[in-house]
Amino acid sequence: MAAVATEVFPLPLDTSPMEARTDEALPQDKGIWQFEPKWDGFRCLAFKNRKMVDLRAKSGKPLGRYFPELTAMMQNLEAKDFVVDGEIVIEIGGAASFDALQMRLHPAESRIRKLSAETPARLIVFDMLVAPGGKSLLEAALTQRRAAIEDFVAKANTGALQLSPCTTSVETAGRWLKDAGHGSTDGVVAKRLNDPYRPGERAMIKVKRLRTADCVVGGFRYLNGKSQVGSLLLGLYNERGLLDHVGFTSTFANEERAALTKKLEALRGGPGFSGKAPGGPSRWSTERSGEWEPLRPQLVVEVRFDHVTGERFRHGTRFVRWRSDKAPSQCTFEQIR
Repeated sequence: MAAVATEVFPLPLDTSPMEARTDEALPQDKGIWQFEPKWDGFRCLAFKNRKMVDLRAKSGKPLGRYFPELTAMMQNLEAKDFVVDGEIVIEIGGAASFDALQMRLHPAESRIRKLSAETPARLIVFDMLVAPGGKSLLEAALTQRRAAIEDFVAKANTGALQLSPCTTSVETAGRWLKDAGHGSTDGVVAKRLNDPYRPGERAMIKVKRLRTADCVVGGFRYLNGKSQVGSLLLGLYNERGLLDHVGFTSTFANEERAALTKKLEALRGGPGFSGKAPGGPSRWSTERSGEWEPLRPQLVVEVRFDHVTGERFRHGTRFVRWRSDKAPSQCTFEQIR
């Protein structure tokens, strides 16, 4: 597929979505916040001009070829010249399936077409950056943008495009948070009602029922006396752009170790951790701290953690999933502060 010139769209295709910082509790100030479910899928900015559609992941990578059913849906809408913010989800048995999303990231177009027919995706939208007709809403308050996206979804009238619910009630948001993790959502997002849209900024708050972070795999250790991986060494980028070691995870299945070892060994020879590295002076140092294999920082993994002390995970983390949709550079300390 030929490259698409970014200037034909209402905004540049490298526009970054507004992001959120993690907090442990929902803000309680009444009349200031709008709350929305945090969907468990691929974040997506959807761009359309009069003839073309482009879907972009949070990392800036194109997603359109992996979700042809969504591209076709957007092309068939009467609305033109707009940009919306949302989440791509695939539900199987009433629950979001991140594995089904990951399966779409396949090099074979025939495989993608088959999956798009068997397990079609939906785009759940919650914000509008450019209204149909090309009017920018970046400086408009959230209340105005919400009215625009509600009107947009109502006129679209298609099941492949869904409006994310919202509320200004802390009590309702609390119930959403309590129910998160059992279906298609994994938390709640809070946005200020009067704020503009801030591309690339962590201007929202997200609260998850279980705390997770996306980390770069900067290295790994072998199992004692064996040639298979024992643990992944995790890193986050600091304010200077250096990758600091923050902990490890080893909770992956034994049957996955051989394939994972091969995948990791193919990335050996990289710089590993450019900031604080395993084996540096710390209360966690052990005899094995220096025995690790540095990797090129290309893999991103989501892990579940409990406490953070001294900018490190206090205990070992639990592996959740690979995040091939996220760029390593987006894995910063802002997630856990």
